[in-house]
Amino acid sequence: MSREPRLFHLLNRARHAVFKAADAELLLRLDVTAAQLGALFVLGETADCTPSDLAEGLDLNASAVTGLVDRLVRAGLVTRHAHETDRRVTLLALTRAGKERVAAATPLMAAVNTRITEGYTKEEVALIARFLDTTAQRFTAREGQAEQEKRRATT
Repeated sequence: MSREPRLFHLLNRARHAVFKAADAELLLRLDVTAAQLGALFVLGETADCTPSDLAEGLDLNASAVTGLVDRLVRAGLVTRHAHETDRRVTLLALTRAGKERVAAATPLMAAVNTRITEGYTKEEVALIARFLDTTAQRFTAREGQAEQEKRRATT
């Protein structure tokens, strides 16, 4: 009798190994972590990005984004500034140094993706990507439903 693959364990193990290797490489070469680089990539793609937009783009909660942005601002990679017409809104933008880190990181991340997909056909990579995306969507949807149910129960 063959045992079912322990997908949760395998996903966790793969994520940990990839992030650990990426963090080591990124810290050595660019002095940023993978999480910080993710934020820089989102900010580079999103004009007039609010902290909420960044949290959504990274699938993080607001408090995690606050600390992440604080570190990026201290490192001189991101600036905060008030919205032109709504002073209550804070906008985030890459500094020149932040843009330079994104440009320098792009080939590094391409190499990571190449290493991840090495030995697989294009069809297998497409299947893996579909599996990972579908899995993320399934659990994100359930997480949102659970939060809505929790709010309804407390009101």
